[in-house]
Amino acid sequence: MHTSESSRASEGKGVGLGLALVSALAFGGSGVAAKPLIEAGLDPLHVVWLRVAGAALVMLPLAVRHRALLRSRPALLAGFGLLGVAGVQAFYFASISRIPVGVALLVEYLAPALVLGWVRFVQRRPVTRAAALGVVLAVGGLACVVEVWSGLSFDALGLLLALGAACCQVGYFVLSDQGSDSGEVPDPLGVIAYGLLVGTAVLTVVARPWTMDFSVLAQRADMNGTPVAAGLLLGWIVLIATVLAYVTGVVSVRRLSPAIAGVVACLEAVVATVLAWVLLGEHLSAPQIVGGAVVLLGAFIAQSSTPAKGSVEPVATGGAESRLSARENAA
Repeated sequence: MHTSESSRASEGKGVGLGLALVSALAFGGSGVAAKPLIEAGLDPLHVVWLRVAGAALVMLPLAVRHRALLRSRPALLAGFGLLGVAGVQAFYFASISRIPVGVALLVEYLAPALVLGWVRFVQRRPVTRAAALGVVLAVGGLACVVEVWSGLSFDALGLLLALGAACCQVGYFVLSDQGSDSGEVPDPLGVIAYGLLVGTAVLTVVARPWTMDFSVLAQRADMNGTPVAAGLLLGWIVLIATVLAYVTGVVSVRRLSPAIAGVVACLEAVVATVLAWVLLGEHLSAPQIVGGAVVLLGAFIAQSSTPAKGSVEPVATGGAESRLSARENAA
């Protein structure tokens, strides 16, 4: 009996790991599919609106099923929609219109460092030495990615927009952390469904989709010299890079620990960089590749020692929780 239970647990973790990998692969392809649409003439905000509104429509049945969340956790739903959905995606898609996809995503991985800064200087709580080392590595690696020695080799506004995406992740994490002591944990799929609806409402006002040139979606977009149907790229962004990515991410977190799922999620940056290199021709130099690896190592170290709530140990919140809170582990 014990052997059977152990075997089922091992199998469950294997399935969870596989789903986490699928989620990372799916999320990693969003920027690569979106950039040709932006270059074809769509405004970055319009691409974000199409992505979020399409995913919200697909996940509408889940919102109906979990409608009790509207009464029990309205602040969490609003925060996830405003920051984790609308804010992160709008800043990220705007940034990739100006800088390479891989660089934009690596800048987002400053989120663990920014969360630790909030904990240390705003909440005035101590952080572990390992977490501080992770922050130093992440910042140093990012300096290599943007090649600061050459006076920033990338568009400064693009980098600021990517940093805005990281700040939105931190903002949502801080908001969700404030309500995490309130007892019953809401279903993450329900939070995601309502987050997408809130994000759609906000982006409708900001993006004004009625001004969009919808004819672009009936044409072909250029992907590094290869024409690809714009409708196919949009379908990928909505169904694969959003719906499938969110759902597999949530299920993987339930089968794995958030820390392990968060480490696997770091593969998103690797996938995005490789896909952008192969499909968009966005090549990175050797120092940038090394810097990217250091950023991910720093993010891993910063998130590797999160204590349980109520612990008297120095805290190192961030990392996996920041990434997964804004996407998957919405509880």
